Amino acid sequence: MSAEESERSRLPFEPNKKRQKPVKSQTQPVVKAQESSQKSQKQPPFTKEEMAIPEVVSQRMIRRVAAFCGIPTALGITTLVASYLLVSYAHIQLPPIAVLLVNMGLFGIGVLGITYGVLSASWDEDSPGTLIGLGEFRINWGRMTEVWRETRKKNV
Repeated sequence: MSAEESERSRLPFEPNKKRQKPVKSQTQPVVKAQESSQKSQKQPPFTKEEMAIPEVVSQRMIRRVAAFCGIPTALGITTLVASYLLVSYAHIQLPPIAVLLVNMGLFGIGVLGITYGVLSASWDEDSPGTLIGLGEFRINWGRMTEVWRETRKKNV
């Protein structure tokens, strides 16, 4: 992606400008105790307010995680209870491996639901997004992979 496209596709709540690092001088002057304490209290590049996820967006993420993770997890717990009741009271013999695989599948879907819930939420404060969130997932996954690539290029 070009710089023009990455600026256009930045997060809605991402800070508008990036602060540049100060240029280091060639010679190190003698530092007094008072000046060194001031330097140790350097301000971070962005304030907490600039870096925080807006309340509307975080609530949207929480609702989606509750749905996409909570439903499969509740079903997994329900199948454990149901299989116990079937074996104990109805005397229906269920293969233990079948119960295990069904539960592992449902709990696995629940774990994936956490990621999907966060990435399928609209990160734009003004746009609530769609019910399932496939379009938002594609956009947010693209943003995330772009940041990974940029970070990997910087570290190499």
